Amino acid sequence: MLLEQQGEENNMAENWVAEVSDKLKEIKKILSEVFYGLTVHELDMEMRKERGHTENLFMFMIFGDIVGLLLLPPYYSLRLFPYIIPALEGWKRRVLREKDLTDFVAGDL
Repeated sequence: MLLEQQGEENNMAENWVAEVSDKLKEIKKILSEVFYGLTVHELDMEMRKERGHTENLFMFMIFGDIVGLLLLPPYYSLRLFPYIIPALEGWKRRVLREKDLTDFVAGDL
């Protein structure tokens, strides 16, 4: 009976340590997310936006003939085609979607 009580006490202590450890991990995650948001979130979003613009420009130069503007001879486009296939459908959707004035202004507010 005494061994059972000691086993239960050890189990309760282990559970308490595990709970405290989990709470500390949650607090660490929350603090790291807050710190990220305070310091580099805006820079990260700007860099992602610039990467998207650069990717659109690259795709437009290579495969502009799909949307009606031929810049490079088809030979070079066809050599790059296997590497671009996964991104091609999304690029066509982004480039050819209708835009209005609010699309251009919304990002700069």
